[in-house]
Amino acid sequence: MKQITLRTLCLALLALLTFAPMQAAHASEGGGVDVEEIVLGHMADAYDWHITTWGGKHISLPLPVIVRSERTGEWNIFSSGEMTEAIHHGAADYKGFYFNEERNGKIYERMPDGTSVRPWDLSITKSVVQIWIVVFVLLAVFLTCARWYKKHDVRRESPRGFICMIEMLVMTINDDLIKGSIGEKHYRPYAPYLLTVFFFIFVTNLLGLLPVFPGGANVTGNINITFFLALCTMLAINLFGNKEYWKEIFWPDVPIFLKAYPLPIMPLIEVFGIITKPFALMVRLFANMMAGHAIILSFASIIFITWQVNAYIGSGLTVLSFVMMLFMNCLEVLVAFVQAYVFTLLSAVFIGFAHPEHESHHKD
Repeated sequence: MKQITLRTLCLALLALLTFAPMQAAHASEGGGVDVEEIVLGHMADAYDWHITTWGGKHISLPLPVIVRSERTGEWNIFSSGEMTEAIHHGAADYKGFYFNEERNGKIYERMPDGTSVRPWDLSITKSVVQIWIVVFVLLAVFLTCARWYKKHDVRRESPRGFICMIEMLVMTINDDLIKGSIGEKHYRPYAPYLLTVFFFIFVTNLLGLLPVFPGGANVTGNINITFFLALCTMLAINLFGNKEYWKEIFWPDVPIFLKAYPLPIMPLIEVFGIITKPFALMVRLFANMMAGHAIILSFASIIFITWQVNAYIGSGLTVLSFVMMLFMNCLEVLVAFVQAYVFTLLSAVFIGFAHPEHESHHKD
C-alpha cells in the first residue's frame, strides 16, 4: 500500500511539473491562464504530440500529415512540423493547407475562389500513435505470457508475479464475466473479441493518466474511438444473433395489437433498441473518461490562476489543488478498470440477449 501511495504521489508531482511550464507559457503569452484552451487542447486530438513548454518554446513531436488535395486530386504527405514552421513564419498556409482553429485545429484547404474545404484526411494523429503504442504494449505482454506457458508445464508449475496477475485477469473476465453473461453454450466465439476490448480499454485508460510521452493522449475520451468500439459490439450482436433473437424483435410474444395492428409498436421499440444499446456504450465510456481528464487539468490550472491573484491565496489553494489532483489520480486508476469492465460486461450482456434459447409453449 505504501508503494502504491508513493507511486501515485510521484505521478501527481510529475503531472504538476509537466503542466507548470505549459501554464506559465500561456500566462505569459496572453496575460492570464486560459483554462478552456488548456483543458480542451489537452483532450483534443492533434497533428503533433506536445510534450512540454520550456523557456517559452513548445517542445513537440511532429507527426505525418496525409491529406488529399481537392484542387489537384493528389495525395500530399509532409510533416506537421513543416506546416507549423511555415505558418509560424508568416505564411498563410502550407501547400494550400492550414490549421482551422475554428474547427478544433483540423486541416483545411484554401480553394482558388477563396473558400475553404475539408480535404480527405488520413493523417497519423496523436490518438493514432497512442493506439499503436497500446497495441505494442498488449503484444509484448501477451507474447511474453504465451512464451512462458510454452516453456512450462502448468500441471507441475504455477505462474508467479506478472504472469500470474495477467492469468488472474484473463480468467476473471473470461469465466465470470463473458461466460456468465453470454452462457456456456455460446460464449467461446465472442471471448477473444471481448477480452481484446477489455484489455485495450484498460491499458489505454492507464496510459492516458501519464502526463508525459508516451502517455497522456485522451483516446477513450474521443467520441470517434468509443463510436468504433460500440459499432464493433453492435455488429457482433446483430450479425450473429440467432433466429429467436430476430423473432423477439419483429414478432414478439405480445398481444397482436401491440405488434401488428394498428401500429407495430413493439417491433419499432425493439428496432430502436438495436441502436440505443451501443449508443449507451459509446456515451458512457466517452463521458466518464473525458470528465476525469477535465477535472484533473482544471485542478492543475487553479494553482496558476490563484498565484496570479495573490501569493497567500495561491499558497493555500496550491496545497488543496495538489491534494485533489492526488485524489483524482487515484480515483482515475480505479475508473480505468471499472470503465473497461463495464463496457465489456454490457457488451457481453447484449450479446447474450442475441442468443435466447427457444422455449416451447404447450397449450392445455
